[in-house]
Amino acid sequence: ATRTKSADVERADSGIGQMPARKWRNRASETLSSLQAWEAHRPCTDCGERDLPVETDVQNCNQRRADLCEKCHKRRTERKESVLEFVNTEASYGEDLRIIKEEFYLPMQAAGLLSQEQLQGIFSNIQELIDLNENFLEILQEEIDQAFDQGDSDLMTVCIGEIFLEFVNMLPAFQTYCLQQSSSVNMLNALEKEKELLRIFLNVSQNDNTALRRMNLRSFLMAPLQRVTKYPLLLSRIIKATTEYHPDHGSLREAKSRIESHLEHINMKTKQEGNTWTLRSFRQDSKKKREVINIEMRETALKTVGWLREETRFVMEGSLQLAQPPDGQWVKKGSKTLKFQNMQVLLLVNMKRVSESSLESAEPGPVKDAVLVLIRDKNNGKFHLLREPLRLSNCIVSTDPDCDDTFELIEIRREAFVFRDSDRARTHHWFRQIRRYSRELGSWKKRRNALPNIMISTPHTRP
Repeated sequence: ATRTKSADVERADSGIGQMPARKWRNRASETLSSLQAWEAHRPCTDCGERDLPVETDVQNCNQRRADLCEKCHKRRTERKESVLEFVNTEASYGEDLRIIKEEFYLPMQAAGLLSQEQLQGIFSNIQELIDLNENFLEILQEEIDQAFDQGDSDLMTVCIGEIFLEFVNMLPAFQTYCLQQSSSVNMLNALEKEKELLRIFLNVSQNDNTALRRMNLRSFLMAPLQRVTKYPLLLSRIIKATTEYHPDHGSLREAKSRIESHLEHINMKTKQEGNTWTLRSFRQDSKKKREVINIEMRETALKTVGWLREETRFVMEGSLQLAQPPDGQWVKKGSKTLKFQNMQVLLLVNMKRVSESSLESAEPGPVKDAVLVLIRDKNNGKFHLLREPLRLSNCIVSTDPDCDDTFELIEIRREAFVFRDSDRARTHHWFRQIRRYSRELGSWKKRRNALPNIMISTPHTRP
């Protein structure tokens, strides 16, 4: 009796009777039904659509995947497979490169079957391709491992396009190898007929060496050509499975455009050298044509300055109008007496390498040198330099407040040039970039701020 009375007191003190409790349970049931209805029609995290299937078995359903519609779930699966295909085929290509070196190049060199010049003629820059592949594959594998460690089983955080653009300097290495491929095969054929020991070595290697998979040396030497022509296809598959809202979508398209432009440039160089073979051709458009021209100009500029490719950064490039004021006459930069001519201009900067890693070397380092390369428009299908490059360490850049659509570059003790672009904003951008490096490199920068005419040495007469 005492327990019953105590329970009655507690129930009376709580203030909740049978009717309110029943209403609360009904509201809870309605709320749960509403949440379940919303859960059944929740938006897809990738596309925002509301056609998700209703998930009934929670234990057999990955909650993260349950937030995706069927279309996006399929797209993520395809993207993961395409990313893994890119990495795995890069690893297979690297293995073929190592076979070329370890099973052919080094044994032939150790046995003295060919001279060093002959080995260089056949294997070209194979060591450069091996180094690039190892660095590229290392970064790719690190991205894959990091994604899995962070729980990203779909590899959505892996940005193949960004990594490819960081290693875009490997494309000229492919070009060097491809352009020498025809002469390499011809040399190998001639030497095989001439040297019996070489012929025996190649036959025994193909038949008895299990690492070669019954493939001959010529088949392995085709690996770089096959790889460089496969990049656009692999990138296209990843692009197709990557939504346009993904942060790597733009980089993927840029990477695909860059590789296709380089392939077109290789084909153009091949035809110029009289070779009959060509790489796979791609649909031409104005953007690719411009990029092919840019590649050719960069090669001309790099050959002129003699810098290492991995230490060179192309800051700006494009068409500018150039005029040279008459000697000894100070005229307004916008004066009609100045005769402007169109010129291709490239601003190159030589950067100190931070480390041996290709990725880390892309980081800005101390500037060793900067030049302005002036190239005339094409004549007879080739570019020609207007003059030797202008070293910005010996130049002063200035503008005239009364004429803000031009800027002047004075090479100390030599010449003066006036530049302008058809777009005024771009003219100002050129001016700021050139002035930045001329101030950073100029030996006169430690002196007090002075006008350009003070910098120029002129004969002084005593009174």
